[in-house]
Amino acid sequence: MRATQAIKDKIFTLNTLQKQIAAWKVAGKTIAFTNGCFDILHEGHIYSLNQAAAEADILIIGVNSDASVKRLKGPERPVNNEISRSIVLSNLAVVDAVVVFEEDTPLQLIKGIMPDVIVKGGDYTVEQIVGAKEVMENGGRVVINELVEGFSTTGIIAHIKKSYS
Repeated sequence: MRATQAIKDKIFTLNTLQKQIAAWKVAGKTIAFTNGCFDILHEGHIYSLNQAAAEADILIIGVNSDASVKRLKGPERPVNNEISRSIVLSNLAVVDAVVVFEEDTPLQLIKGIMPDVIVKGGDYTVEQIVGAKEVMENGGRVVINELVEGFSTTGIIAHIKKSYS
């Protein structure tokens, strides 16, 4: 199998992901989940994804759809469409699966995959993390990573606009 096909095979629908998760679970693998817009991938994202990958055997990323990003971030976002963002993320060695979700939060996705651990950045508390209650009630856990200061997509966009105005 060529590497490009293997990367393409990391992008799932919820239905195909649920089947893959069942196979991973039979093989005794643990599942970590994180989510976000990942509009312009930066050092903070890479750090966070590496930390998330260290929490389990498999790392699944939920990516906000284009419509969801627009609702959350405004009409000028996303900069990169959901297909592009999914392809970039699926090319990372630490990422095992990418799935796009349409809602503003990944709650339905989390309920559908029920990971062993949810990993989010340090700007959240456990009480603020969508799906934390459901995962913990199912015997899972929640991990909050430190943020890498000075890195945000919003900050990058502002810097670019300032540089070219």
